[in-house]
Amino acid sequence: MAEYSHVKSTKLVLKGLNKGKKRKHKDNKKKEGDDDAKADIIGGWWAISNFGEISGSVAIEMQNNAYIHAMDSGLFTLGAPHKADEGPDPPEQFTAVKLSDTRIALKSGYGKYLGITSEGLVVGRSDAIGSREQWETVFENGKMALMAANSCFISYSESGDIVAKSKTAGDGEMVKIRSSVEQEVKHKDDIAEEDRGNVKSCEVNYVKKFQSFQDRRLRVNEGDSSSLKRARTDGKFHETLLDRRSKMKADRYCK
Repeated sequence: MAEYSHVKSTKLVLKGLNKGKKRKHKDNKKKEGDDDAKADIIGGWWAISNFGEISGSVAIEMQNNAYIHAMDSGLFTLGAPHKADEGPDPPEQFTAVKLSDTRIALKSGYGKYLGITSEGLVVGRSDAIGSREQWETVFENGKMALMAANSCFISYSESGDIVAKSKTAGDGEMVKIRSSVEQEVKHKDDIAEEDRGNVKSCEVNYVKKFQSFQDRRLRVNEGDSSSLKRARTDGKFHETLLDRRSKMKADRYCK
């Protein structure tokens, strides 16, 4: 470990000798900014990292801040680069439709599905999803490529078109799919949702979870909640909650 390279051997210090001033630890530089890699978000559009995150409105970034751009001719090109805080323009936004656990269809703003021609040209002229309108996302080592129905990966050609002609995915075939769907806020700890908040709100959460609600009335133990505070400190919180719920006849798990 690199941290151990900073450890130095010192002489034995006897009691009573002047140790000098203690130096403050300087590891404060590694604050919570290093918790996660900086979120890859541009103008509210975040980069997906797995197939399960693909949903709703998406954009396909091929180069830094430059996206696949739909034209009214049914062809596609690479749009002009955006500023660092700008998301994709409307012609660069598509609707993703999941077809299976690995395949999606992409619908442009013109209401046409993206497909592939026999020459490997990406077009958007179909009103329905056929075999040529199916796409597969390939993730590897934190990068992503998009494979067409001809088993080739999409890229930007010298002629200015979006094509799928390469059987291998190199740097030119790397893309990012960005989504504007609101992300779920994930807590960094392992605390259950029912255990968040003060002891009284936690008790209500558990009553809602386990109570049978015969008459649709919420029955919460009206006793002193100070025992819950002590139990939370002593590590007996759930046991005490169960004890309090056992006195409530409406709880189907504590009768």
